[in-house]
Amino acid sequence: MRGVVMHGPGDVRVEEREDPRIQEPTDAVIKIVAACVCGSDLWPYRGADAPDRQLMGHEYVGVVEETGDEVTTVQPDDFVVGSFVISDNTCPICEAGYQSRCVNGIFVDSQIGTQAEYARIPYADGTLVATPGMPDEDLIPSLLAASDVLGTGWFAADAAEVGPGKTVAVVGDGAVGLMSVLAAKQMGAEKIIAMSRHEPRQQLAREFGATDIVTERGDAGVAKIRELTDGLGAHSVIEAVGTQEAMMQAIHSTRPGGHVGYVGVSHDVELPGGELFFGLVHLHGGPAPVRRFLPELIQLIWDRDINPGKVFDLTLPLDRAAEGYAAMDQREAVKVLLTP
Repeated sequence: MRGVVMHGPGDVRVEEREDPRIQEPTDAVIKIVAACVCGSDLWPYRGADAPDRQLMGHEYVGVVEETGDEVTTVQPDDFVVGSFVISDNTCPICEAGYQSRCVNGIFVDSQIGTQAEYARIPYADGTLVATPGMPDEDLIPSLLAASDVLGTGWFAADAAEVGPGKTVAVVGDGAVGLMSVLAAKQMGAEKIIAMSRHEPRQQLAREFGATDIVTERGDAGVAKIRELTDGLGAHSVIEAVGTQEAMMQAIHSTRPGGHVGYVGVSHDVELPGGELFFGLVHLHGGPAPVRRFLPELIQLIWDRDINPGKVFDLTLPLDRAAEGYAAMDQREAVKVLLTP
């Protein structure tokens, strides 16, 4: 089969890889219907922790081809959405709702790579969720979003304790930031402030529910947030970038007693103990336990209550994956969908 492999910074290739097969009775093999490039894929692409060789892709939807003898919740010909972290969904950590830290957890792009034609999914019962039937083609992008960016944005809003009547600020206008805006809207936030300098992303943020746009960054961005919140700061702030600047902008934009949900993959972020102590800001985040939210998100998409698939603004065949990486790296695309 064909699959995407990164060989170093900026070096993305589509290569022939071994066809996956059932190795354990808890496995499933799926035919990938759609995959995509994630913002987190850009970190190694730009040289941060760049691999010598890494299978790429952790967001995926597909059709089950084969299952191991112990798989009971999905079966051949089911259309499935999977989390970007393999989880058994039965360990004590999973049962507490943190499947992304399952004791048997595996990050999909560390061993599997779903920017490919097929994939073996371990712990299929704990990782895959079947849709109510075979989806219409127009639902596939939204279901693909649920595999990571929508689930991550949803977790960010949940971690920031977004709720009715609250003011929410979102730091980051990439796909996860935009999905956080959508999640905040669904959770009943009264005011949703999207921080963005890019007009197309601002427009999409407004479509997803943003009430205000802040173009400033750093201290100027914080000042604007406080201006919009009577000098207090937002109740809930979402950090969806992963840099020191973004984290500090989020913390400083939060009112005393407020909550920061951080889901940007952290790179060289250091937290100031004194500011946290006197700021009375709650911090919660990390790799999103997408599996916790998948059943709810799939149903919302199936019922056409939300349309997160609008975040995909470029679709390419798998063989042109390198173009997709370059387009996202140059901010010429918000998120790229790949079709095997």
